[in-house]
Amino acid sequence: MKRREFIKTGVSAAAVGAIAAPALAEWAPRRPINAILPYSAGGGTDALARAAAASADGILPVPLVIVNKPGSSGITGATEAAAARPDGNTVMVTSAGSFLLTSMLRDTDVDPFDSFEIIAQIGNLTPAVIVPANSPFQSVQDLVDTANANPGSLRWAHNGRGGFHHVAGQSFLNRNGLQAQDVPFKGGGPTRAAVIGEQVDFAFVGIQQAAGFENELRVLALAAPERDPVRDDVPTLPELGFDYVAVSSPIVFFAPNGTDPEMIAGMEAALKEITETQQFADMMLERGNVPAFLSGAETEARLRQMQVDTQPVIDALKEQG
Repeated sequence: MKRREFIKTGVSAAAVGAIAAPALAEWAPRRPINAILPYSAGGGTDALARAAAASADGILPVPLVIVNKPGSSGITGATEAAAARPDGNTVMVTSAGSFLLTSMLRDTDVDPFDSFEIIAQIGNLTPAVIVPANSPFQSVQDLVDTANANPGSLRWAHNGRGGFHHVAGQSFLNRNGLQAQDVPFKGGGPTRAAVIGEQVDFAFVGIQQAAGFENELRVLALAAPERDPVRDDVPTLPELGFDYVAVSSPIVFFAPNGTDPEMIAGMEAALKEITETQQFADMMLERGNVPAFLSGAETEARLRQMQVDTQPVIDALKEQG
């Protein structure tokens, strides 16, 4: 039986009490678990991963250690994680949307489905249009008007070509007939710093990046069909009448191919328990986010649907070069 079938039939929501606890009991890691995070510290993915690690005490018998390995829009760390021994001591936590889209846009040696076993989703990131606090753009319409008047004059930031922020931002520009120069950075933290430092005119970055920086950033709109549960004062692009493609990213734990199904099931059960703790919820709220757990099977289904939904956008980006 394949691992994904094992998860679907063995660790379903209906049977979590009967199955997940024994799986966790049978899975007993003896060394710290290194979770490779293929982005720099300070971004949205890093924040969720570190909140999970901090909330794992008493749930995991060993520390969950976050190891940042940035580079090549997340592919450097993913390649290292995929090559790790499948013994349960090395996993990867990443922006699975960015990982998926990058593997679709570029010829990569790794991808979410063929190179890894999907463990579980712990949270979600949604892109927003963000500008410096003293930007002349008080609204998305102001930004659009300037872009129309001076095509290609504006610079916009994202955290890596092929990532979900890049795809979300470029699709917004394409759908609204706009031209702007994109400037990639290695992670959400550096992208936010570029906006604060006025190195760029605007950015597409997770709305959670604005938490704690409200005096230095202005969030103009959320690129999503519904408002953010934490920042519900921020309007969405469709509310404002702008066309866009809804692209968000689940934050997902992966294990190298060949990892024992019991280890996968045990880690999935542990992550579910971690996301249900008050500590994790509180840490997420401090970072402008909320927990969002999905099983491995549910996460895979979500990613495969995202692959179908975003294929036209990826094809257009490839044509643009």
